Amino acid sequence: MNIENTKAQMRKGVLEFCILSVLKDKEAYTSEILDTLKNAKLLVVEGTVYPLLTRLKNDELLSYRWEESTSGPPRKYYGLTEEGQTFLNELNSTWTELSDAVNIITIQK
Repeated sequence: MNIENTKAQMRKGVLEFCILSVLKDKEAYTSEILDTLKNAKLLVVEGTVYPLLTRLKNDELLSYRWEESTSGPPRKYYGLTEEGQTFLNELNSTWTELSDAVNIITIQK
């Protein structure tokens, strides 16, 4: 079994939750989202994030707006919709339950 594949699948499983969490308090453009994920040591590539942002937008969990940039082309800023906030709240509850269950199993003494 390839440990790197398993680790990648674990990261992929929480990526949607992490992206929504990055956007919970403020809008951000893709580079900011990627930087936040990378700073948290969640290794992702642009090719993974762009389709996910599109899917989240199509699912009406995110909205976006264009803003002119002084240092290049316009930037697309993403933000949570009301439905996205509700979805994130539900994911937070599920994450807490899952994290607690995994900790009980893996940290037993």
